[in-house]
Amino acid sequence: MGGVVVDFEFPTYPNGFPLDLMDSFLSENDLEGYIGNKTASGTQIIDEFGDEHMQSGFPIVYTSADSVFQIAAHEEIIPIDRLYEICEITRNQVCIDEHSVGRIIARPFIGSPGSFERTTNRKDFSIDPPSDTILDYLTKNNINTIGIGKINDLFNYRGISKAVKTKSNLEGINSILSYLKSEENSLIFANLVDFDVYFGHRLDPEGFHEALVEFDTNLPDIISEMDETDKLIITADHGNDPTVESTDHTREYVPLLYYSPGSEVKNLGVRTSFSDVAKTIADYFGIENKLNGTSFLH
Repeated sequence: MGGVVVDFEFPTYPNGFPLDLMDSFLSENDLEGYIGNKTASGTQIIDEFGDEHMQSGFPIVYTSADSVFQIAAHEEIIPIDRLYEICEITRNQVCIDEHSVGRIIARPFIGSPGSFERTTNRKDFSIDPPSDTILDYLTKNNINTIGIGKINDLFNYRGISKAVKTKSNLEGINSILSYLKSEENSLIFANLVDFDVYFGHRLDPEGFHEALVEFDTNLPDIISEMDETDKLIITADHGNDPTVESTDHTREYVPLLYYSPGSEVKNLGVRTSFSDVAKTIADYFGIENKLNGTSFLH
């Protein structure tokens, strides 16, 4: 979606991380132990190991089908700042070279055994994009870029003029509205993460439905703030079907809705690349670029 096609595979660990990597994790972070080291759902792993974690003080390490190194910890056992420190050290000194996973993710939680609950203090530590994204091109051309929600983490804060943290879809929507009113000559790039985190991965179609209704209810407010020069793109970075058995990302096509006030309704067809989004944005701002994709601006 940022205009960069990755032509290499990120490492994944379906059988857990190798022992030499975990030894490095312990030594670099000055830790005495860890728990887990397996593929798991985020809620299942804290149910399974949360009690042991609270007794031992060791962080819970796990992964998924994605290229991620996830570290879960109770906020009263490993404070947030320390958890972030562990993740940053893991990013810069442990998961390097052949173990350069896409993201190190801090997964804090609270509660007691039998009623653990993840908090909104999650933080992703990504690797830098391998080449310039649409965000880099825009900032180099003095065009304001506003990253709302997890956008900032995903692009490792590169090419972002203003980073806006949110803790819910509604906060994200309200931030979109706020910056629509206050900014000009800008890209507002927002990620509404509740669909993925709370409903897709948790296999909750009812909750997913309610989140869609919430977004649909607020969409007219976004459209009403647009003028004839504004463009709106609504899409997704991957599938996450809440009705399947797996809690992993799913592979169905994602929607692509492109709106311009006063324009005719047209079928954009099935696109060949997510990069078409970035190429369209570059075309809109009239920026020379080497991004992948085909613009659908006109």
